[in-house]
Amino acid sequence: MSPDNGGPAADATARLLARASLDAVEAVGGYAGGVYLRSESEDMLLLAVLVGLPGPLFRPWWRMQVNRPYPVAEAYRSGQSVHLPDAEAVMQRFPQLMAGLPYPFASLYEPVTAGPERFGVLMVLREATPDVPVGADDRERLRTAAAGLARGLAALAAAGEPVTWEGDPVFVPPTAPAHGARMAVDRLTQAVLSLDRQGGIRLANAAAEKLLGGREAELLGQVLWEAAPWLGHRAYEEHFRAVFLSGAPVRFAARRGRNPPGDWLSVDLFPGPDGVTVTIDAAERPGDASGPLVRPAEGPVSATDRTSGPYRPVALAIALTEAVTARQVSAVVTEELLPAFGGRQLAIYMLDERHLHLAWETGFPQGFLDRFDGVALDVRLPGVETLTTGRPLFFESMENLAAAYPGIPLDAHVGARAFLPLIASGRPVGSCILGFDAPRGFSAEERTVLTALAGLIAQALARAKRYDNEAERARGLQAALLPHRLPVREHVDTVGRYLPGTLGMDVGGDWYDVIDTDGGLLALIIGDVQGHGVEAAATMGQLRSAVRAFALSGSTPEQVMSGTNRLLIDLDPGQFASCCYVLLDPASGSARAVRAGHPQPLLRHPDGRAEVLDLAGGVVLGIDPGASYPVTELRLAVGSVLALYTDGLVEKPGTDIDVGVERLRAALAAARPAPLTETADRLIGEAGSSDRPDDIALLLASRTGGPA
Repeated sequence: MSPDNGGPAADATARLLARASLDAVEAVGGYAGGVYLRSESEDMLLLAVLVGLPGPLFRPWWRMQVNRPYPVAEAYRSGQSVHLPDAEAVMQRFPQLMAGLPYPFASLYEPVTAGPERFGVLMVLREATPDVPVGADDRERLRTAAAGLARGLAALAAAGEPVTWEGDPVFVPPTAPAHGARMAVDRLTQAVLSLDRQGGIRLANAAAEKLLGGREAELLGQVLWEAAPWLGHRAYEEHFRAVFLSGAPVRFAARRGRNPPGDWLSVDLFPGPDGVTVTIDAAERPGDASGPLVRPAEGPVSATDRTSGPYRPVALAIALTEAVTARQVSAVVTEELLPAFGGRQLAIYMLDERHLHLAWETGFPQGFLDRFDGVALDVRLPGVETLTTGRPLFFESMENLAAAYPGIPLDAHVGARAFLPLIASGRPVGSCILGFDAPRGFSAEERTVLTALAGLIAQALARAKRYDNEAERARGLQAALLPHRLPVREHVDTVGRYLPGTLGMDVGGDWYDVIDTDGGLLALIIGDVQGHGVEAAATMGQLRSAVRAFALSGSTPEQVMSGTNRLLIDLDPGQFASCCYVLLDPASGSARAVRAGHPQPLLRHPDGRAEVLDLAGGVVLGIDPGASYPVTELRLAVGSVLALYTDGLVEKPGTDIDVGVERLRAALAAARPAPLTETADRLIGEAGSSDRPDDIALLLASRTGGPA
């Protein structure tokens, strides 16, 4: 249902939602609220009504996917109330919300349901109550309001009216209070305006009339940033969002006009339950006038201390989702968090067996932090107590830190420090230390942002720890499954190499093997299971065992590949694999080869020429139970080298695989045929030492004797 084209039914629904929102806000002492309704799309909630906030400032939250980690979606999915009394509660449960709205406020969410029918969610925003949970009376009042709304929506549905929402939300204007003290504010030389909860002007003194170029009667009802377009710059939106959501004043410098450059003005915003008081006065040009300069109303802030506007939290959150290992998470924090707040030092400690261990450091004197590595949780240190209490600790100078912790070793006599608890879903992960070269204050907004970001970092580190643990298990499993040594045979040398990927440090399913079969023949095998991790390594082990069993039973190369294919389909691990199997007679050099979707082998001839072989092949293993794998016959002359490899050796992002194969062929041609270990090392070196998205397996076989 859209309020623009839904007719009387839409008007009735909008009135019902608006009344319910106003009643709920009043019932629990809030300053804003609204209702999300389900849309025609089952996985999308839409903000239908918003009371007490300027809607355009909160456009990113008009639409909400039901599977997102946000309180509105959680209340809708679970059918349970969500009560968040302060920023710390939001940080611990919904750090993504804090990344986008890093302000101290409380929020309450109540599902609107009637029996099995889920209509949406009723929400109320109010001032934060740190350490004080939402009381039972307020919980019951909100449940009652939601139940009443549910009955109204059920009645509309019973009457055949749609109760879903489409289009933009309806913004409910608040009632306008009396102006009061008119003559007093008109005597002031600074511009004074009173805004309602939607940003509409409801009072403008004489100085404000002059500044905005209109009489008060013309300005009343206009949204401030429309009456003063120079305040509508996107750079200032974050400050208005902050003042409407939090109870803290905000001050920033703004420029009236840019072409030609206009005057610099100091804008102060003072929030209250029923609106915001704005004062605007002349200001000196800031030291860095390239953009808006924020000066929080509390705490000393220098001209170079910028608040962490909306970019930094969002950028950090996005970057953390891409970080896989603990080291990558720490690097992201160094690159994103330190520059955002002007920091110079960073240390991250991880909790293990009730001891904190140094996992990352930058900017501290070499060796200084070693004395704190492995410290127990019963030691009185700020990095320990921030974790055990769950509270961030801020020290605006090193003198303050030394006074709070007498005798603590200091790495500098001048500076400031922030100690942040890293807690993910209520579980302690570690602690984070931020260092600054000069004394500085931490505004309420900065403290809230840093606390919220600590929650994001903790979740990323907890995820990375699980990932690292799985990778370690997979590496152990793979090491146990790969051959520890290859058989030694007359007339032929073999060398194998394996390298894990470096992007994510995950273990894949690449493997190689050499099997001494009956009849004096030697089986050379290389394979690659799709995927990574423990599952891929386990499947690799099963396939290696299957190939070995078929080979030792005297099966032909085609039978080995067909039997392994059917076994993988029967196991049904949800994975497929490529493989190349070569059965070599070391004495004569004759060989029979089969290939299942695997890269073509390379052959270096005794004269130094190297070529890409053209083996017939079938589909990868695990797809088609009736697949056939034709055999190709070839011959290895004395002095030739056969190279079997997995695609990780020749694939690079953004580059065609044929380019990688040609590069490997050229390297094989240029390599000395003996010793074979040096040839293997040279070919593996073609992969580089960093940024390998996939693991690599390489198997070389060189015919050293026998008939030419």
